[in-house]
Amino acid sequence: MKFALSTLSTAVMTITFMGLAAPVFASATDHNIESPNEVTAVAVTQIIDADTQYSTQSSIQDIAQNNAQKNEIQNKRSTIDTDMGQAEQKTGLTTLIDPITHKSIDNSYPLAVSSLLSLEQAQNILLQVSPKLAANQAAIAASEYQTDALKTLDNPLVFAQLSANAYNLDADLDLSSLKNGIVNDVNNGVDNVIPPIPPLPDLPNFGELVGERIPDSYELKRSGSTAGAGLGVVWPIYTAGRTNALTGASNARTQEAVADSLLDKNELYNTLIERYFKAQLAIIAAYLREDAYDTLQQTDHMAQRLFEEGFISRVDRLEAQSALADAKSESVNANNDARLAMMALQRLLRTDYRIKPTTPLFVSSRPLPDVNYFQNLSLTNHPGLQKVAAKRAQAEQLHALSDTGHKPTVMLYGYGQIEKDPSWVAGISASWKLWGGLDKNASLASSNAKIRQADLSEIEVSDNLLLLVEKNWHDVNNAQSRYQALQSNVDLAAEVLRLRQLGLQEGVNTPIEVVQAQTQSLKARTEQAQAANSYVQSLAALMQSCGTPLAFNAYLNAADIRLPTLYTE
Repeated sequence: MKFALSTLSTAVMTITFMGLAAPVFASATDHNIESPNEVTAVAVTQIIDADTQYSTQSSIQDIAQNNAQKNEIQNKRSTIDTDMGQAEQKTGLTTLIDPITHKSIDNSYPLAVSSLLSLEQAQNILLQVSPKLAANQAAIAASEYQTDALKTLDNPLVFAQLSANAYNLDADLDLSSLKNGIVNDVNNGVDNVIPPIPPLPDLPNFGELVGERIPDSYELKRSGSTAGAGLGVVWPIYTAGRTNALTGASNARTQEAVADSLLDKNELYNTLIERYFKAQLAIIAAYLREDAYDTLQQTDHMAQRLFEEGFISRVDRLEAQSALADAKSESVNANNDARLAMMALQRLLRTDYRIKPTTPLFVSSRPLPDVNYFQNLSLTNHPGLQKVAAKRAQAEQLHALSDTGHKPTVMLYGYGQIEKDPSWVAGISASWKLWGGLDKNASLASSNAKIRQADLSEIEVSDNLLLLVEKNWHDVNNAQSRYQALQSNVDLAAEVLRLRQLGLQEGVNTPIEVVQAQTQSLKARTEQAQAANSYVQSLAALMQSCGTPLAFNAYLNAADIRLPTLYTE
């Protein structure tokens, strides 16, 4: 049977699903998803991974080597795209244009992305093309640089000073008070110096003689320019731990940014799995609808022959025609849904052509490890707890900073002029805050409250994580049992459809009975595919709640039940 949902405008994909009822081959309706034949480079922002990493490995306990039940697939392909693989062109960084928003992105490099992608390839590409992750890396880098800048606060500060001045002084100085004081001082001094002697002729008034030579005012006029240069140094040799507290708080903010980045990365991994396997489910649903339409075409053809030969009534003939029309409409709708699901995946990976998923939906028949195993993983690896720890570290550093409120700051300082006969000054100073500014006791109480808030938040987050892991663990088990239970429905519906088709050929059954059997078969197979998708999505949610989203790949590789997939590499 031909199924033309995908990529090349002239490509026709022909596949046969073993285990599906009555595989027949017919022409598919032309609802292709168009994409270019050649893969073009996609502009992506370069991402520098943070140093902090988290464990993405998870062991699967008690995996026995046995021959498990598998769904076999026969794929007949007439034309398929050549898988170019993932290839990063080692060209220099440049400015590229984002294919979605058409905005320019600096410090980027071209990345060739194949249209055929496995889940692991898509995960690797997602890390390189996600603008959210790139923005988070920029935030981490900014915080790290800020921490580096604070580390030099205790280093000596050496500075140079240059000055050039021009001045003009024009002033009228009043000298009368100075003059009177000098006259009085001279007269008193003369009286004290000359000893008593017999009467002599009158001596001159020395005070007046001096006073006559001093004017009552003086007009001062000066102008010119000066220039100077000097070197100074200030070295805080004791800051009572203030610098260490500020640096520690900045470093804790960096750790919080790293935790936020991990949260966003884990969420993006989960979003990728959701869209990737929803696209696979939509493709399977479109195939099943196409298969049902092909089967009903044969039923309609048989009904026409039986009606012409008088074996069935006109009502039976019209019922067959109506069922065929409905099947065609459902097939078109399913093709459109698959197109939309592939479009969502394309947008996430930021390509301008359709992404064709090659990793199939899967279910593992083996039981999961005990829920305590996953809960311990969550308490160890989840970035939400790392963020709470970073918040607590910030509060501790603020507490240490507040505790330095009344401790002294001691500095060495010096300054010297650079000239022929230089002047210089050097010394040591210590300063204490005696009163005023921020209230130390209130600051300490605030930081203690923040530490308590962080401790209580850790308890709440841990409780929520344990409950979330428990829920996701049960969801995985429920989806697993649901898929296995539906297998009997699929087998029964397939057998009933086969018997109804044979009965129609023998004149025992009516076309409407065949249509009903076909509808039940379609429903059973669709429900089983939906159960497989529920298993995959629940498993991804479980791994995300454990803080180890990439551990999903280990369960994928160990799965013993794989559903059919349209695209293969």
